[in-house]
Order: sequence, then structure tokens, then C-alpha cells
Amino acid sequence: MKISLSLALVAAFTSTTAFSLSVPRGSTSRSSQLSSGPAFLQRSDVQGRLGSLALKDSALDVSGGDTAAAPGGLDIGLGIYFFLWYLGNYMYNISNKLALNAAGGKTGFPMTISSMQLGIGAIYAMFLWAAPDARAKPKVTLDDLKAMVPVAFCFMGAHSASVFAMGMGAVSFAQIVKAAEPAFSAVVSTVVYKKKISKAKWLCLPIVIGGVILASVKELDFAVSALVSACIANFFAAIRGNENKKLMETEGLKDRIGTVGNQFALTTIMGFIFSLPLVFFQEGDRFGEFVQLAKTTPALWNNMIASALWFYGYNEFSTMTLKKTSAVTQSVANTAKRVIVIVGVALVLGESLDPIKLLGCAIGIGGVFLYSIIDSLVK
Repeated sequence: MKISLSLALVAAFTSTTAFSLSVPRGSTSRSSQLSSGPAFLQRSDVQGRLGSLALKDSALDVSGGDTAAAPGGLDIGLGIYFFLWYLGNYMYNISNKLALNAAGGKTGFPMTISSMQLGIGAIYAMFLWAAPDARAKPKVTLDDLKAMVPVAFCFMGAHSASVFAMGMGAVSFAQIVKAAEPAFSAVVSTVVYKKKISKAKWLCLPIVIGGVILASVKELDFAVSALVSACIANFFAAIRGNENKKLMETEGLKDRIGTVGNQFALTTIMGFIFSLPLVFFQEGDRFGEFVQLAKTTPALWNNMIASALWFYGYNEFSTMTLKKTSAVTQSVANTAKRVIVIVGVALVLGESLDPIKLLGCAIGIGGVFLYSIIDSLVK
């Protein structure tokens, strides 16, 4: 069976660094007081050792040669991609929220944490280029990097706004609002990029928006700042999607970048650079406080690093997964991922799961799924 480079690296990370969920009891430490959630992530002792892994950018031979597909036609490699994509996204949302809580929650350092996540991802990306037999470096030109600026800036904007939204309110609520991204994408694509959206898709958008509104009515941790930030994240994501399509049409760019892993690495590095002025403007005068807090609060430092690596890993796996699946499969996969993350994270973090909120979530996500497949249904 063959597994990509990212799988080997994430497997190595999760094998050597195990995290357990526990509830702090009777603790009066600063980290316990700052963490508003019922759980935090800790390193636990890990026994055993990793086998020998030969890291390759194209694939990693684990055992028995090429056995990606089982006799019955089941693509085992694709199944592993799905699992690690979902796991990475789920763990990112939990560790990210716990890092935000440990940093002070709504009065903490969301912009600094989002920037540090990109910075850790950038270091990870450069390590892959430097490590022997890991990943071939891209051969991009200065003009290529200039062309990538809109994509990287919007990537940074979407990530920073998402982290801010999750810091201001419940993760489940932020994810429900983010599920409305197709509505933003339709408007941006039509107004800014002059693309035609079918009438059937337009008719699906009221379902999505109605679901989000219904979920907001019974949100116990509702905050206007969380709603606005999640909407801003959707706006940046919509622009990024359109700009990325334009970017990939640049002659010879795909060959010079080399792999989707390299494209995400370059985007992450540039996004980190673009995030620095935002951090300086928003939280620069409190950076010393953040450094001191990170030194004295293991929950902040550990979860920030964990969330950065989970974020980087699940983004690579999602790209690999979606490249190997059809449009309908992608729609189903994204819908299932949202449900798992929203419900799973809410259960772990003790967030509200009011029936009205769940109904709104179901309507909104169902509308997103319908939006994704409606054109193929009405042909």
C-alpha cells in the first residue's frame, strides 16, 4: 500500500505525541482559570516505536508493494485519506479552541494564535524541503510568487477570521455559519468574477441562510463578533477559490510548483508573512503578555502547536482526497465532515446542542449539500 508524504509525517506526529482529554479538577492554576472549556489536551507517555519510514513526495511504501485497492475494489488509500482528513479537522477544531481558551478566551490573543499556527506550518513546510528524500523544492519564479499573492492573502484572511470567530463564540456555531460559504461564493462569483450561477443553485441559498438563522436563535454562546468574523472568513474563502482557479491557469505554473503539497506550503509561508502586520496592529502592544502566558501555561503552548500541525495536515489530506473523488462524492464528504465536526466538537467542549440549533444546522448543511449537487440533478 502506498501512502503520501503527509500521511507518513502526520502518522509520525500522532504516534510520538498522544493527546488525552481530561477534566481539570480542583485546580487553581492560571491555565485552568483561563480555560473555559471542560477539557484540555495533554501530552501522554507513549510506548512503542515507529517503524522505518522512507519519506517520498509521491508516495510511501509501507508494506507489500502497491496494494492501495483491495480485491473487492475498495480503495484503501483513499479511505485512509478520508479518515485522516476528518480526524485532522476534528482535532484541529478542539485543540484550536482549547488554545484560545487558555490564552484568555474572548479577551485573549486570537490573531496572535492564528499567525503562530501559520508560522509553525511554514516551519514544517520548509523542514519537508530540507529533509533528505522528503519533498522536492518548487522551482517558482518571482513572478509566480507575485501571482500567488491574492490566494495567499485570502487564505490568511479566511484563517485569521475563522480563528477569531471560534475565539469569540462556540466552535459549533462558527462552523454552522461557515457552512454558508456557498452563498458568499455565489455572490462573489457573480458580482466580482462575472460567472454565471444557475437558477437552481440560487434557489438553494435561502435554505442555507435560513438554517444558519435558525441555528443562531438558540445559540447560548451567540456573539455578533463571532457571526461577523465567520462571515468575513466565508468572504475571503470565496475570493480565494476564484483566485486559485485563475492562478492554476497560469502557463507552466503547475509544473514549476511541482505538487499540491508545495502549493499549500508556499501559500502557508506567504500567508504567515501577511499575517504579521495584522498581529502587530491588533495585539502587538500585548505581545509580551502573550509570551509570558505561553511560558507559564502549557495548555496554551501545547494546543497551539498541536492545532498548527493538525491544520496543516488536514488541509493536505483534504486536497489529496478531493483530487481522487467525483464532485458528488466531494459534496457528501464535505457534508459529513461538517456534521462530525459540529456535533463532535460540541460534545467534547460542552457546547450547547439545543434541538432548534441542531435543526438549523441540519437545514443549513442540507442546503449546502443540495447546492453542491443540484445542477447534476436538474440536467
